[in-house]
Amino acid sequence: MIKVNFFLVFAVLFVFISCNNQRDYVPKPSTYLELNLPEKDAEPYTDKCGYTYLKPNYFNVKNVKGSACNRDVDLSSLNGTLHLSRIDVDTSLGVYINYAIDKVEEHKIMATAIYDSSFIRNDDQVYGTFFELQGNVASPFQFYLTDSTSRFLSGVVYFNTRPNYDSIRPTLDFLKDDIFQLMESLKWE
Repeated sequence: MIKVNFFLVFAVLFVFISCNNQRDYVPKPSTYLELNLPEKDAEPYTDKCGYTYLKPNYFNVKNVKGSACNRDVDLSSLNGTLHLSRIDVDTSLGVYINYAIDKVEEHKIMATAIYDSSFIRNDDQVYGTFFELQGNVASPFQFYLTDSTSRFLSGVVYFNTRPNYDSIRPTLDFLKDDIFQLMESLKWE
């Protein structure tokens, strides 16, 4: 019985001694992604499919195989692609607009918010809508532009990474300005 009490007293003393050892814990500092955003500069761009716009210097326009007027715009250091599709309107304009809206609706499940901005430039006959989808969506920006009679241009942005809205938000803010510039400067030829 004495051996058991000695062992019990030793175990209790060991626990108290080891618990009194105070350690100063230092939390890890916050870390941030290092973004290497390109310089803001733009030049006029003329597409053979009948439109022009101010193209940011980091937009690398490439033709899509098998399509005369579809373009993939490589966003270089932003690690994404802007898909542009130029379509000749051969039926009701509402069909094309509804299709563009349906493409936005496909992302509604993952979006936490969807904002739209209208573009109306009567002097240049440019009308359209820009959609910003917030949340962990595959395509955070979608838009369309039309002359309301014969031409329709749609654009969709995809990033080559798993959608994590909080992580790519600074990149989205940077790119949004340049897409607005594209939409505000577009002219039909």
